[in-house]
Amino acid sequence: MTDNTIQLRVLRELPGRLRATLAGLDDAQLDTPYREGGWTIRQVVHHLADSHAHAYLRMKMMVNEDHPTIKPYDQNVWATNHEAFHGEISASLDLLDGLHRRWADFLEHLPESAWSRSALHPERGEVTMTGMLDTYANHGEKHIEHIKGLRRARGWA
Repeated sequence: MTDNTIQLRVLRELPGRLRATLAGLDDAQLDTPYREGGWTIRQVVHHLADSHAHAYLRMKMMVNEDHPTIKPYDQNVWATNHEAFHGEISASLDLLDGLHRRWADFLEHLPESAWSRSALHPERGEVTMTGMLDTYANHGEKHIEHIKGLRRARGWA
């Protein structure tokens, strides 16, 4: 039996944890890169919405189609779109709220047999449902830590 309880909880709780991490930041702070040459906090928030929407749809394809090939996308190009640089983060936070509720509900109610499903990612090779869950539970946490690190470094507690 696959036990994905911890990863599912992390995935479900990400939007609230992200909102708490962003609380009190102003536009100038949101437009600060979290590291030299890195994305701004605003871009990271929009990236999480883009990336997690892709992951949700990829996992649905993996469950509902016979070994699909999933389409990659260039996250760096997506991060250069106007809304990624200038868009209100509230739109992506709202999207993440609904997306993560749907995503967690979908995954929590899968039959055990669905966890053995896989897909072909043209750049990464074979990907599995469990591997995808691990990747995206960790992905959100990684970016929350980037934001927390910047807050600590700048004294934005």
